[in-house]
Amino acid sequence: MKLKFLLFTLLGLMTTVQAQNSGTVSGKITEKSNNAPISYATVSIKDNGKVVSGVNTDDNGDFTIKNLALKNYTIEIQYIGFRKYIGSIILSDNKKTATVNVSLEEEATQLKGVNIVSERSTIEQKIDRKVINVGKDLTTAGASASDIMNNIPSVNVDQDGKLSLRGNDNVRVLIDGRPSNIDPAQLLKQIPSTSIKKIELITNPSAKYNPEGMSGIINIVLHKNANTGFNGSYSGGITFGETAKYNQSLDLNYKTGKVNFFGNAGNNSGKYFNDGFIKKSDQSVTQKLDIVNDNESYLYKIGMDYLIDDHNTLSIYTNQNKSTGNGIVNTDIDYINSPDNIANMYQKSRYEGPNKTGTYNLAYKHIFKKEGHTLDFEGNYSDTKESQNANFDNQITMTNNAQSSDIYNDFLSNNRKLSTVNIDYVNPLNEKTTLEAGAEARLTRTDNDYSRVNDQNPSQNLVSNYTYDTDIYSAYVTFGQKFKKISYQLGARVESYKMQANLNHGQFMYDDDYLTLYPSAYLTYNVNEKNTLQLSYSRRVDRPSLGQTKPIREFSTPLVTSIGNPDLRPQFTNSVEVNYTKTLEKGSFTAGVFVRSINDQISRILYPDETDPSGNKQIMSYTNFDHNTAYGFEVSMNYKITKWWDIQPSIDFSSINQEGVVSKFRENTNEIIAENRKVTVAAFNGRLNSNFKANKRLSFLLFGFYRGAVDGVQNNSHEMYKMDIGSRYTLLDNKMNISVRFNDVFNTMKYAFDTEYPYPQSGQFTWESQTVYLGLTYNFGSSKIKKLQRKQRDDNTNKGGGGMF
Repeated sequence: MKLKFLLFTLLGLMTTVQAQNSGTVSGKITEKSNNAPISYATVSIKDNGKVVSGVNTDDNGDFTIKNLALKNYTIEIQYIGFRKYIGSIILSDNKKTATVNVSLEEEATQLKGVNIVSERSTIEQKIDRKVINVGKDLTTAGASASDIMNNIPSVNVDQDGKLSLRGNDNVRVLIDGRPSNIDPAQLLKQIPSTSIKKIELITNPSAKYNPEGMSGIINIVLHKNANTGFNGSYSGGITFGETAKYNQSLDLNYKTGKVNFFGNAGNNSGKYFNDGFIKKSDQSVTQKLDIVNDNESYLYKIGMDYLIDDHNTLSIYTNQNKSTGNGIVNTDIDYINSPDNIANMYQKSRYEGPNKTGTYNLAYKHIFKKEGHTLDFEGNYSDTKESQNANFDNQITMTNNAQSSDIYNDFLSNNRKLSTVNIDYVNPLNEKTTLEAGAEARLTRTDNDYSRVNDQNPSQNLVSNYTYDTDIYSAYVTFGQKFKKISYQLGARVESYKMQANLNHGQFMYDDDYLTLYPSAYLTYNVNEKNTLQLSYSRRVDRPSLGQTKPIREFSTPLVTSIGNPDLRPQFTNSVEVNYTKTLEKGSFTAGVFVRSINDQISRILYPDETDPSGNKQIMSYTNFDHNTAYGFEVSMNYKITKWWDIQPSIDFSSINQEGVVSKFRENTNEIIAENRKVTVAAFNGRLNSNFKANKRLSFLLFGFYRGAVDGVQNNSHEMYKMDIGSRYTLLDNKMNISVRFNDVFNTMKYAFDTEYPYPQSGQFTWESQTVYLGLTYNFGSSKIKKLQRKQRDDNTNKGGGGMF
């Protein structure tokens, strides 16, 4: 008992001495305009620039920080939408407590509604990405994210909605730093353009990112509602083409105390028209296509963020995507001197099928006491179910006018499950040094069934099954230091990849299993405040996707059938970049050059169908080209000429030395041979966005686009160009925005090509490029902002509630 009493006495004395030799800082933080308390404001105590302690204010705006050594400190108080407060504190033996009551002044940009969108877009060059801050000029481009992508430097969208970056479609698309299990071409058509805050082009990602995507990553960052109380926004639009297309979305957010609830819903519907032709140069076959897609899609999201305490946040959401698509493809084929005595074939094909994707996400974030010291955990599960019923009605007319028909049906069913678990850790070891590390597991399971039924010819009936499963385990570490003018970051990612594919329950088996290292390096030199140079390197991979490997038809016409190639190998790329950024008095200027070394490049290819005795049918698939090299440059500028006129010009050029084996028809011997071709594929793009401000509410825009001709290994694409004009008008204290845009004024956009492989042929496709878009957005709700610390991941930005997808 004496020993216990002695220990308790000693402990009490130590506690008393510590309390007598430490200080306390307390106070209250309020809004200057109305004296309302500000909760969750960040209060930091610093000693010579280092954070020694810090808390967030409570619901009443009060805070208390204890056990501070008796010395001089700097106190910083920050809160989103308000000006930062910096003051000094003196704690001594004569003054062991300090009271700091501060009224923060609101930033002018935060006084007008929920989502403040600037008049014009701006471009920034950051350490590992180019950031396009989306202004009203870009949201006027159209109803969806897909509509505005062609307005972004280095980004192109083809007539099918597929994205490419720097002329290459091996690009990874993220939404708020997270991958989506929805096809990017489909997803971008469902995201309202007004929901986009910024678009990040990460052309040489660090080891922190998954290594997929030769040309890099496009990360679309959506507006986050950080306002307390009930808030929301509505956007809707109509696109007038051959028929009207409709889009609308509603985004709601309710925030009270430590809980933030968010939900939204979006809908797109309409008919889309596309037509074209493919003609053999010898005039023996002319194929005309008339395509109509009647699509309707719905996207729902509901979730919540819970601020457990100042250091721990839990987030959960579910995202549900449903779409129905009815496709009609009419193919009219005229033959001359057909070996089968066919004069004409007319095929009516119908495609119908619903698609559904459900995503479930759980995220946890822990913020340590040291500023910037964080630990993140995230689990994600998505389940996709796709089905398609197709009917093919072939009407055949012979040279003797005899007629026959061939009618058959097929059914496709695709099920895909994706499970992802990852952990990320960030530790600023000191003011100049940061260590990041993390690990991830990604498991994908797919099951694909195909069946064909031909009642007229049962011998053509077919049943097929294809499974494609991947297990990917990875871990990364990056280490960076920042000095006065020079900063660097080194990183490496180790990844274990295992793939197993099975056709027809063991008839054919395919597998791949390898361990790979993906290093990255960045070196940045700040010449001065207005000039920055950066050198970077990364290694990346493009693995064959399910669609590229699946030996089941993607689409089919009487002369062309698209299928995958299970023997595809992964494509590896080593990339080096140099970027330069200059800040101007009235804008900014960025320029960059890049060089890539590409092994086993995955490319589209056409070759004759060996099962067709006429020699007219072709197979569209994928193959690996040999070792290729690429280089290119890009230049963009953002400049305000006058108070009412600003311009944003950009150009980019890429050149790829490609080598690959293609099929070629020899007319003199009437045989197909394999030919090894070496070509230099050059691509040039130019854009000019010009904004004219008539007054505070009314402005106009002019946009021009040009894509040069591209000569490839297999086919040559012709040049493309267009011009758009538009206008926008704001009202109700900037809460409502009305915009109109006339796209492709002179109706010049079309895709045309010619080729010698496997046959001399040419073609052209047109779509509804000439349209008029009318859109409206309206923001409503409270304008008081409260900060909610949330998951910080791939895009290095704080994630708040109310994200669209």
